[in-house]
Amino acid sequence: MALTGNQVDLFEASMPRLKAIAYRLLGSASDAEDAVQDTFLRWQAADVERIEVPEAWLTKVLTNLCLNELTSARARRETYVGQWLPEPLLAGDPMLGPADTAEQRESVSFAVLTLMERLTPNERVVYVLREAFGYPHRRIAEILDITEASAQQIFHRAKRHIAAGRTRTEIDGAAARRIVEEFLTAATSGRTEPLVRLLTSDSIAVGDGGGKVPARTRPFEGAKAVATFMRSLFTPNRAARRLIGGTAEIHLSSANGQPSLVIVVAGRVISVMCLEITEDGIAAFRNQANPDKLERATRQWAATDRGEPLVSIRDDE
Repeated sequence: MALTGNQVDLFEASMPRLKAIAYRLLGSASDAEDAVQDTFLRWQAADVERIEVPEAWLTKVLTNLCLNELTSARARRETYVGQWLPEPLLAGDPMLGPADTAEQRESVSFAVLTLMERLTPNERVVYVLREAFGYPHRRIAEILDITEASAQQIFHRAKRHIAAGRTRTEIDGAAARRIVEEFLTAATSGRTEPLVRLLTSDSIAVGDGGGKVPARTRPFEGAKAVATFMRSLFTPNRAARRLIGGTAEIHLSSANGQPSLVIVVAGRVISVMCLEITEDGIAAFRNQANPDKLERATRQWAATDRGEPLVSIRDDE
């Protein structure tokens, strides 16, 4: 049965919420788009007139599709080359979803999306629906075909797992921006000591090259190791500059609600580095450099006036 105009409109009105849920569940904008498209195909094939609560129906279908994808993704991650990090979303991307509360903003951060990889698929679903979208446990239980008591238990377990990896409080945006600018000045100075002072003693640096670009398979750990790596990254040698293949422009931006450095070469985003900044200093650098995960960021970057870069690194310097 063909959908009526109202039924198509109803689905389109639900799309922003469905995409925001799918992205948080999958950590991939492209996979989220696919899941929402598959949800539409099922909506198209359903007897829509008999669906009493379309929003609940769509959420349940989408969630089941994402659960299937999460299960297969776990197997793929076992053969993934190097560290896996989410696909970054730049500021203004509608897929970031609601950001009215601290819980909503945190649920889409690189730090929490990475931590959610440790959860079971059911834990991830319950955590996202409850923490980011405020679904009552009763509705979550209906979506997952479990009891309300089980949904509550799963949520508390998932929240404990996330909290165990989030031991510090992040600082406000203005202060974070100042620290990022100080970091970039220190990183391009060629000296390690100023960098060390900006980092927490247990800071880490993680990179995702996906086997497409060079990236260390294990994180750098500790302020000295991270500072040494960052110095080399932002004051590259001549060979590294030639590898870049053009002038690298470094912009201060925001990705997934966190202060980020976006590195652009000839209009193409080649890196999005999210910084986790706390009261104690910079605790983590999570750098997405896999070109397959930067296509959306490149399209968005091209459509927005980002102003002048903070730093430019020429390949002939």
